[in-house]
Amino acid sequence: MLLSCVRLVSQKFQAPQSLISRKFQALQFLVSSPSRPFMDLKTLVSSLNDFASLSLAENWDNVGLLVEPSPPHTVKTLLLTNDLTEEVMQEALQMKTDLILSYHPPIFRPLKHVTWKTWKERLVIQALENRVGIYSPHTAYDASPQGVNNWLAKGLGGCTSLPIHPSKAPSFPTIGTHRVEFNINDTPSMDKFMSAVKEIPDVSITTFSARNDGEEQIRVSLNCTQKALLRVVAFLSENSHLYQKTEILSLEKPLLLNTGMGRLCTLAESVSLATVIERIKGHLKLPHVRLALGIGKTLESQVKVVALCAGSGSSVLQGVEADLYLTGEMSHHDVLDAAAQGINVILCEHSNTERGFLSELKDTLAAHLENKVNIILSEKDRDPLQVV
Repeated sequence: MLLSCVRLVSQKFQAPQSLISRKFQALQFLVSSPSRPFMDLKTLVSSLNDFASLSLAENWDNVGLLVEPSPPHTVKTLLLTNDLTEEVMQEALQMKTDLILSYHPPIFRPLKHVTWKTWKERLVIQALENRVGIYSPHTAYDASPQGVNNWLAKGLGGCTSLPIHPSKAPSFPTIGTHRVEFNINDTPSMDKFMSAVKEIPDVSITTFSARNDGEEQIRVSLNCTQKALLRVVAFLSENSHLYQKTEILSLEKPLLLNTGMGRLCTLAESVSLATVIERIKGHLKLPHVRLALGIGKTLESQVKVVALCAGSGSSVLQGVEADLYLTGEMSHHDVLDAAAQGINVILCEHSNTERGFLSELKDTLAAHLENKVNIILSEKDRDPLQVV
């Protein structure tokens, strides 16, 4: 069929035989070669959000799809990098990348203009000109049960771990943010209340039998929003003689299992600080780390509990009781404070505690995305600091 189509074209337009041959070879290649897998950008972003909900990110962070080419945009190649530098961008363009997943957001502070003046502005320009999307998960991956901090904890050896600052669910398990409970003596009072509540939106009610001083009563439990609470309380105040034992509770969002910032790790067996150092260096593939010994501690001191936080851990680790703090960077004074409390501190440089996670992420994401896109790791991405 393809050959006859080419013949018809050659007869009608009388194209040169060499041109026809090249066209035929191109058509033959398209038919014989299996099509490369791909995903629509919006579908892919939705899948990435399912992998680690952006609601887990800290409220100060800038996460999600940061640069979007005009739709529709097809993604065949996804590049993973810890930091999106200009060198990594050139690598991405050479690899015909359609989407860059940069762990750190290259756009953090608002841009007042997009010119060729600064390197971050140039990244945005190059991404849009070459139709390359940019997505950043950052602290959503820090908090995730299958994220950066869990990966970092694997370098300690066998241990159990819990989040230092657990994440809360993005929404309440029931309607509203508050619960109001009270007793009602009789059916007419109950009817009056139910009639009033029908006019208030965002309210859910359950009732059950209760006894008060030997008297059978109805206990009402009402969940409502902050706005609805004002109207409920106003009604109860106006009819306070009908209702007894009123309580107003502020509801809390439930904690998410194994999710949150930092990890408090308890080793299966105590080991020397020197042993932990070697394990960490091996896990992060580093020849050196920085160490601050806690007061009265030596390399042979035993370590049982490790508090860790990938990246910059001062705010997460501060005040946590542990034998060792493990993070990328801490301020000079925070290190002094920890050491004064007898806590050892290991610093590995900021991105060295994060970058190795991308190798694990590559395989995990491939399975999550059902191998619909080609995922590659940046070879140009590296920590800006080195020991000389």
